Amino acid sequence: MPVQEAIILAGGLGTRLRSAVPDLPKCMAPVNGLPFVHYVIRYLQAQGIQQFIFALGYKHEAFFDFLQEALPDGNYTYTIEETPLGTGGGIRLACCKANTDTVLVTNGDTLFRGDLSQLYKQHQANKASCTLSLKPMQDFDRYGVVETDEAGKVTAFKEKQYYAAGQINAGMYLLQRKDWLQLPFPEKFSFEKDYLETYCGQSAIYGLAQDAYFIDIGIPEDFQRAQTELIPYA
Repeated sequence: MPVQEAIILAGGLGTRLRSAVPDLPKCMAPVNGLPFVHYVIRYLQAQGIQQFIFALGYKHEAFFDFLQEALPDGNYTYTIEETPLGTGGGIRLACCKANTDTVLVTNGDTLFRGDLSQLYKQHQANKASCTLSLKPMQDFDRYGVVETDEAGKVTAFKEKQYYAAGQINAGMYLLQRKDWLQLPFPEKFSFEKDYLETYCGQSAIYGLAQDAYFIDIGIPEDFQRAQTELIPYA
């Protein structure tokens, strides 16, 4: 796959998971004996990602031994937010460590097993600034909906409420790093609110819907579901 570099956002506090997983960054929550982010890393490696940048913040020390074990070839680096910078600030800090122009960005507390080669193909064909992975869902109220036109261009982001059907942001993006870094953002900002929602009408922001496996361990119920659905593999 032409995209070989990924930023994994791994600085989340996991406040809603405290009852199940006290005192750990959210993506380090153990699933069948391994941190959840282990499954994210292995999936991305299977999709052709070779280099990782971890955007760390809360309790970043918890990652160091794990990363040495999970990526013994040393094909990773990391950034550390001394104060929380929001998803946008975290991505921008990590982008400064990237070497490629098209970089994958993904949340460390969600796993979406979409086809990255298809995502890249669409990204290139549309000459997109950013392409979102979208997951079609039915009967949900935990997520907002992403609306796209016939060409796949994102036209609107709808607020969280009950939807009978819709496509949600799966938390995985292809981003044109150099172009994005030139946009005028404050030090601390939200990638979703201040970039995606603000710029979708004026930038080439596209989405690709894929009906692939998706899980978000942000709430205890789905964290427990992960224990039955995710099987450890080397």
